[in-house]
Amino acid sequence: MSQLLPLAPPAASPPSFAGAFQADLDTLLTWRRDVRRFRTDPVPEPLVEALLARAHLAPSVGNSQPWRFVRVRSPERIEAVAADFAACNARAQNAQPPERQAAYAALKVEGLREAPVQMAVFCDDTTAQGHGLGQATMPETRAYSVVLAIHTLWLAARAQGLGVGWVSILSPEVVTRSLEVPAGWRFIAWLCIGWPEQALGIPELETAGWQDRAERPVVVER
Repeated sequence: MSQLLPLAPPAASPPSFAGAFQADLDTLLTWRRDVRRFRTDPVPEPLVEALLARAHLAPSVGNSQPWRFVRVRSPERIEAVAADFAACNARAQNAQPPERQAAYAALKVEGLREAPVQMAVFCDDTTAQGHGLGQATMPETRAYSVVLAIHTLWLAARAQGLGVGWVSILSPEVVTRSLEVPAGWRFIAWLCIGWPEQALGIPELETAGWQDRAERPVVVER
């Protein structure tokens, strides 16, 4: 793991990214993983703060920066969310076709009790930042902006050897109530962050036989 340096102000002229950097970026994108199996070793607080600073570099509609990060340290709150996950996961398993329920049950899809950093991410739909620019016809772009911040954090974390897991099998109203966030904050993601048990060259859902990655994106011409 390298030490993340403080963010420097942008240079007067745009940089030129050489071929070696471009290759490293491809490697980073290829090795980005949704991690579910974590070691319990702590993540240094300066590193967590540096990751959040990188996330704040993400683009946002109208420069509204609507992302709100909640560090969840309370064991009681984490247990409340874990209980909600268990209930939601049982329903999700039962909703699978009978022939896939056993495969679903064998999957590990969260690290709520293992990852040393638990973080909920919200979209502030009441923010005055950005003055509503670009949001009148598509207010969902605020949530898209938050997802871009999450992805930026994800890549920065992977570059440091950290893993991130996005837990989506949750009830937004339960998480919002459990964390007592301000009105107008919309739940987007629960992130588990920590050191992976192992580095997987192939995504875990592929190795488990759940779903392979498509060879190419769907592109339609009109």
